Amino acid sequence: MAVAQSNSAARMAWNKPVKPFRIAGNIYYVGMAGVSSFLVVTPAGDILLDGGLPESAAPIERNIAALGFHVRDVKYLLNSHAHYDHCGGLAKLKRESGAQMIASQGDAPALASGDQPGFSSAPAVKVDRIIDDGATVTLGGVLLTAHITPGHTKGCTTWTMPVTEGGRKYNVLFYCSTSVVDNLVNNRNYPNIAADYEASFQKLRALPCDIFLGSHPGFFNMDEKLRRRAAGGPNPFIDPAEYRAFVDHSEQDFRAALKKQTVK
Repeated sequence: MAVAQSNSAARMAWNKPVKPFRIAGNIYYVGMAGVSSFLVVTPAGDILLDGGLPESAAPIERNIAALGFHVRDVKYLLNSHAHYDHCGGLAKLKRESGAQMIASQGDAPALASGDQPGFSSAPAVKVDRIIDDGATVTLGGVLLTAHITPGHTKGCTTWTMPVTEGGRKYNVLFYCSTSVVDNLVNNRNYPNIAADYEASFQKLRALPCDIFLGSHPGFFNMDEKLRRRAAGGPNPFIDPAEYRAFVDHSEQDFRAALKKQTVK
């Protein structure tokens, strides 16, 4: 991720336009090729999760419009985590929508200042509501629950909500991230980072998930699922086993990184 932030070619690839589409129920993908953004539509207005890179804001607005919605109908802006590639467009999207910005206690300072030690800075965005673990956001009959899963950032937030698709109810999970992008040992800026990862993996394993989504489309194999959807058949985004496999693989990567850094 740090490489992508500093490499203009990688940033252009991540910010490549993607045709927006409905995932399930009232959830739509309005993000880019490499960084996710999700729109949750309700009768009382909409909720937007993540703003991509600073240059992603305008394409996200166009994606919202292409689906027949409008950025001015967005009432709440949410954030998975305060890294440049997920919060960079939030300031502009907040100005365009007038929405209330909601963020975790751990990540709110980075969003408000734009300062991200070790990463590119991002446009500062005013946080209107600071939340803790278990907080909820409700709008038009939709209930989103925040699960603080720190490690990737101090306030990394995984969001969950129920959705109805084809007459059945499913548990949707918007995964923050558990990728290791910082020192796990002797980290002066984040001394308890390894312990936070450990606790987050335990918490994530306890969350129910039928539809797995995440802050990067690669996390949930979006391109492959779109190809499968085009071929017909059941909705490929409904796959409870995928989430468990992803958590397993991510924890294995974390433990390998921790072991390598500890040996040093």
